[in-house]
Amino acid sequence: MASGRLAIAATATFLGILGTVACSASSGESALAGDAPPTAAAGSAPAHAPGRIGAPGIGDPDFPTDGNGGYDVDRYRLKIDYDPATKHLSGVTGIEARATQDLAKFNLDLRGFEVSRITVDGSPAGFERFKDELVVAPAKTISDKARFTVEVTYAGEPDPVRGSSNLGTYGFIPTEDGAFVACEPNGAKTWFPSNDHPADKARYDFEITVPEGLTALANGELVGRPRSARGKTTFVWRESHPMVSYLATATLGKFELRQGRTATGIPNLAAVDPRYRAALDDLYTQSAKATDYWTTVFGPYPFSSTGGVIDDFSAGYALENQTKPMYGGFTPDGSIIAHELAHQWFGNSLSIKRWRDLWLNEGFATYAEWLWAEHNGESTVEKTFRSHYAAGPDAAIWKYAPGRAKPEDLFNSSVYNRGGMTLHALRQRIGDPVFFKLLKTWNAEHKYGYVTTEEFVALAEKLSGKQLDKLFESWLFTDRKPTEW
Repeated sequence: MASGRLAIAATATFLGILGTVACSASSGESALAGDAPPTAAAGSAPAHAPGRIGAPGIGDPDFPTDGNGGYDVDRYRLKIDYDPATKHLSGVTGIEARATQDLAKFNLDLRGFEVSRITVDGSPAGFERFKDELVVAPAKTISDKARFTVEVTYAGEPDPVRGSSNLGTYGFIPTEDGAFVACEPNGAKTWFPSNDHPADKARYDFEITVPEGLTALANGELVGRPRSARGKTTFVWRESHPMVSYLATATLGKFELRQGRTATGIPNLAAVDPRYRAALDDLYTQSAKATDYWTTVFGPYPFSSTGGVIDDFSAGYALENQTKPMYGGFTPDGSIIAHELAHQWFGNSLSIKRWRDLWLNEGFATYAEWLWAEHNGESTVEKTFRSHYAAGPDAAIWKYAPGRAKPEDLFNSSVYNRGGMTLHALRQRIGDPVFFKLLKTWNAEHKYGYVTTEEFVALAEKLSGKQLDKLFESWLFTDRKPTEW
């Protein structure tokens, strides 16, 4: 799914448990003060003066328009007011960032909405729209390395991404009683202006206002008690650890909650739509058990709380939203819960810079499922590995090299299963003591940072003292069945 969601339609393949945009220019494109910048004509990019313009993409060749260049975001401050009855969202997004070059203009990713006002460092800024790009022109050039703030005021009906080949619908998805918000790979732009690519992590503050009687859930921990006034309730959440944009959520609606701590003391919050109230206790218990167990395998839990959310939107997938994995319209079993919580290490704390390295998220979380099954006295990892390896040489899994995830088929089962098999082949080659030391060292050395396949190979060779290039080449980068490793 994007980075971490596990498609239920593909669960049979991934887990073996069920069998195996363009938006037109808004009316708010003009500057609030001074002359309005020219509106970009449909199909043509805005004119930019060279040298001081932030790039319209962050530099991922497979997703060239995702994210933006010229700055790094440190924190988002999101104020959202959403009415499920009208599907109307009013938002004010504050962005604290640092320039990485001189900036006369820079881009934000935003899909739809009417933008009424933008300020930079408190002064009105000009802006224009080009498809899903919001081009901002500050009143004066921002100097390289300078810290600056942006505030964007916008409103409208969220428009989630639909028709994805792997995921169907994702982003901010209106539901009957609220919204289901799961954004991988690039759906953050469907509800707030952002640098929407995993290569720019930031901290998040959420202030979410909903009709009284509903609950708003976001990443991190609740700050104070919800405040109610004039028929509305405001929830304030804060995620103080760095987070990629696709993991941000503002899922809201009617929920039943259970709160407490895991056996090792980690705060734990489970929330379910009333339709799934029978699953509340199991979600709470399994999330706690999986989180605590992974600390013994992968190292200390990287965040301040854990848990999970079951909503009634039939998404057909789960997503590892940071601190609160999201399960869309189904009751997850322990294997899926273990997968999504393993992502808190692999994908959330350790994040990829480019989508081509997605196996570092999904292959690791899939291997975690196999470890979880063995831990619970079910199938051994070796047996699971052999069952997948038994596929004939013409099987689809061998035609997709998972070390280079394809943008048009990002969440192919090979990225999950063959990615997991790569780790088991490595474990067989270097032995258990080195392999499990590798997992903990990998997490410790890159906590809250970014990782690449090349870095993982280098660390595996360093700790094992073995040359492993042929193993990784055959498992990750070759479109045929590996025969030796």
